Amino acid sequence: MADTRPRQGPSEAPDPEDVRRSEHGAQVHEVPQAAPEREFTIVRRSQAQMIVRRFLAHRLAVASLILLLLVIIGSLVGGRVWKYNYADITDEFSTAPSLQHPMGTDGIGHDSMAQILRGAQKSVQVALLVALLATSFGAVVGAVAGYYRGATDSVLMRFTDLVLTVPLIAILAVLAATLADKAGNWFFIALIIAALSWTYIARVVRGQFLSLREKEFVEAARALGASDRRIIFRHLLPNAAGAIIVNATITVAVAILVETALSYLGIGIRPPDTSLGLLIQDGQQAATTRPWLFYFPGLIIIIIALTVNFVGDGLRDAFDPTQTRVRA
Repeated sequence: MADTRPRQGPSEAPDPEDVRRSEHGAQVHEVPQAAPEREFTIVRRSQAQMIVRRFLAHRLAVASLILLLLVIIGSLVGGRVWKYNYADITDEFSTAPSLQHPMGTDGIGHDSMAQILRGAQKSVQVALLVALLATSFGAVVGAVAGYYRGATDSVLMRFTDLVLTVPLIAILAVLAATLADKAGNWFFIALIIAALSWTYIARVVRGQFLSLREKEFVEAARALGASDRRIIFRHLLPNAAGAIIVNATITVAVAILVETALSYLGIGIRPPDTSLGLLIQDGQQAATTRPWLFYFPGLIIIIIALTVNFVGDGLRDAFDPTQTRVRA
């Protein structure tokens, strides 16, 4: 009778490495199990990474930021590495732009490029200091007013409204007449501009705090015994950072334009120092005969103002939690 038992073919022979003996001596064939395949992986991104991702997707803002950084670095460092100093007088008078003088010279032999670098440096210094002081003070005033409300809010906001009505140019004109030794100092001018420029940021931050103070995480912080100072500076201000940063960029642009206007009117930075507004004032009479004296400083002002505004637009979109243009 034929043997009908199933036979194990040569291809079905177990691998000796996969065969082990059980505790009773029987041979046990182990079949290796393949690791489960992962279909997809979700990478967690922090809030800062999402903000950066949204900002980088705003191409105009990124290009503006690069151009703005080049202007700032050039204004702060360029004057030290350029072969002419802003106070140097050459023997070339009213020469057109050339390889020797890329932006020409003025009527008494000053290199226009050195003068513009110096003027941009002063304008940038004033703008950055104004943005720092006005943003810090305005954010604190708005935070206190929005958090405590009631009488505190009324007093601080009425004071803010009072400062809003003060004309900046009139104040600086009076100070220029009474403090002639300090009126032309860029630091003094920045302090005055900052003292009158914090009001807009204060009102924006107050509005943010009036909304944020009603959120659940604030109630949880109070329930855990957090102090008012900790809630304001640790929980609420970081959540209002988007609006604060955007308004800080706007303050930079406004400060540069205000400083330019003041110097143009003769109540800002004064000779022997220089600024972009002062250069425009000096070059306006020669706008038709020596246009480089007027148009180059004006071009730098336009570049700074536009790039700052575009960067502000990019930051506003990046900090907007409802932004859906880019998947974060």
